[in-house]
Amino acid sequence: FGISSDETFVITTTNRMEITEDNFSKLVHDGVTLYLLQSVDQMLLLATKERIDFLPHYDTLVKSGMYEYYASEGQNPLPFALAELIDNSLSATSQNTGIRSIQIKLLFDDSQGKPAVAVIDNGSGMTSKQLNNWAVYRLSKFTRQGDFESDHSGYVRPLPVPRSLNSDISYFGVGGKQAVFFVGQSARMISKPAASQDVHELVLSKEDF
Repeated sequence: FGISSDETFVITTTNRMEITEDNFSKLVHDGVTLYLLQSVDQMLLLATKERIDFLPHYDTLVKSGMYEYYASEGQNPLPFALAELIDNSLSATSQNTGIRSIQIKLLFDDSQGKPAVAVIDNGSGMTSKQLNNWAVYRLSKFTRQGDFESDHSGYVRPLPVPRSLNSDISYFGVGGKQAVFFVGQSARMISKPAASQDVHELVLSKEDF
């Protein structure tokens, strides 16, 4: 930083708390923005940018479906929510070389648990990392890069064809998690990648939150 050996300086947080040997360990995560100053109360010569990292509150996830679909301009929102749930299966089976199977089941047998909507397909399956990425709020399956492994690797978005299984429901931008929490209060994703013997399961639950 070009500081000479006889020059005094301090390191502070953006709210001017001086970093010392005693409180350094409290900086528990990467990405904290720090100032290197001549004194704690030194006036900043330039505007600064601060990096922040946060996870959405669970209410953002649980209640987002209601907000999303109540804004559906007076239309019955349930078909749109169900269509979004089917979209994952459309994407997952798009590369099938054999039969393309997608089943939609409405389960009302109390002996098997609470009522549920089940969408079952014979697609390529998802790894544990891909399931994890599905759970991340507002992480588009078409733009995941870097540390994020796409949940539909190699999937090519088809040209939108009205009322056709070749079209892409997600073209309209409504998320699967919003659809889940509009229809119910939990999601259970069970998936086995085609090239693996492992079965992965992800549960998102309002009760657990």
